[in-house]
Amino acid sequence: MVAAAVLVGALLAGTVGACGSARPDGAVRPVAVPTGQSSVPLLRTQVRESLPHDPGAFTQGLEFRGSTLYESTGLVGRSSLRAGPAGKPPTVRADLPAPLFGEGITLAGSRLWQLTWRNGIAIERDPGTLAERRRVAYRGEGWGLCHRRSAGRGQLVMSDGTGRLTFRDPDTFDVTGGVDVRQDGRPATLLNELECAPDGFVYANVLGTDTILRIQPRTGDVTGRIDAGGLLTSSQRRTARALNGIAAVPGTSSFLITGKFWPRMFRVTFVPA
Repeated sequence: MVAAAVLVGALLAGTVGACGSARPDGAVRPVAVPTGQSSVPLLRTQVRESLPHDPGAFTQGLEFRGSTLYESTGLVGRSSLRAGPAGKPPTVRADLPAPLFGEGITLAGSRLWQLTWRNGIAIERDPGTLAERRRVAYRGEGWGLCHRRSAGRGQLVMSDGTGRLTFRDPDTFDVTGGVDVRQDGRPATLLNELECAPDGFVYANVLGTDTILRIQPRTGDVTGRIDAGGLLTSSQRRTARALNGIAAVPGTSSFLITGKFWPRMFRVTFVPA
């Protein structure tokens, strides 16, 4: 994730045809996307429910545990971690002091991990109180984070704005491996907020677009492209920023998705386009 990412050109009209590269000021510079026939299935979102969302939340991470929705927000001096029922005010909140810039979050057993963007710090928190327990240093930028519940304790999956997914130990945060993501044989990039879903795939927002990629974490292959455009009205788009935030809804095949400064969040299913 980068600060104040701006949707430009066709993206403001809710179309997908360009992605962006991050500038130092945090804006998005559109670049061309290779054209041609793709072998990756195209999906779209089918809205099942629309819920209120804090339009002042610069959403960076979204994840459910049971009926509790956890949300991480960014921007220096405005970063926070919130928890409570989806669509309602949070019941508990922890603010991050400047200069920390909040990023992706995930829950792994008794731990809640929260990334920071360029501060090089992962914060371990108590999932119930959100109280900070410790800080762990890491190299590079922090964007998205999710917990893949495989054998044993599973593994954390982390993005840094490139096409690389880094695997980490859920207890120590040490690097244990990683994979490069590829779509139609070409490197992916600008992978942002992540969700490790019960179906075994990792879902990744692509910065500056309304696209979500479905990724096979064992190989890095993109197995589906989801067009999540058109969820907001044109008037809502004037103040909303990039799509960013995806959480599998427990016990269902639905996902909750939202974005930075979005006034709504949407429970959706992914269906063939």
